[in-house]
Amino acid sequence: MPRTPRFQDDTELDDGSRYEMIAWEVPTSNEYPEGIKYGFQYMTVDGTTLLRYDNYTDAETPGESRHHRHHYREGVADIEFSDLRNHIRRFKDEVDQIHDERT
Repeated sequence: MPRTPRFQDDTELDDGSRYEMIAWEVPTSNEYPEGIKYGFQYMTVDGTTLLRYDNYTDAETPGESRHHRHHYREGVADIEFSDLRNHIRRFKDEVDQIHDERT
């Protein structure tokens, strides 16, 4: 599947935790109806996932949506996707909130 990088960010925070975000433009399909494939992950210094947003297809994710939110305390849930810009903003806001709770 051809894909074109659309957005990328990799940032380390003051406590050593970090987030990695990548999104690609892909051909519109049943798998990726918006034409976007993405994975955003926030993790501790040792690599433990605290938060992840993705639209990867796998058997472990519940519900009808292809958009998933994986939270270290709340588990996996479907998440609304309106557009990439808002999704990035929402993820970064959640990262800030979790970071503030943990430090």
